[in-house]
Amino acid sequence: MARRYSKKASQKVKRAMRERKRGTLRSGRSGRKVKSRKQAIAIGLSEARRSGAKVPKRRSSRKRKTSRRRSSSRKKK
Repeated sequence: MARRYSKKASQKVKRAMRERKRGTLRSGRSGRKVKSRKQAIAIGLSEARRSGAKVPKRRSSRKRKTSRRRSSSRKKK
């Protein structure tokens, strides 16, 4: 079975996690210090995508799905 994430992608995530532990990892626009593990992983994967590593496409956010359900239920009435 083929790898979902390339070695380069895992190295980027590893680097982001280490930076988070040291307290030097910062988010994009705001520049705030990253505290959550999930956010650190997301930053590592997005950097890997930019560098051209093999990473699956981003998942669509859940907010969009809930708004679609609400709008469709309103039309039925």
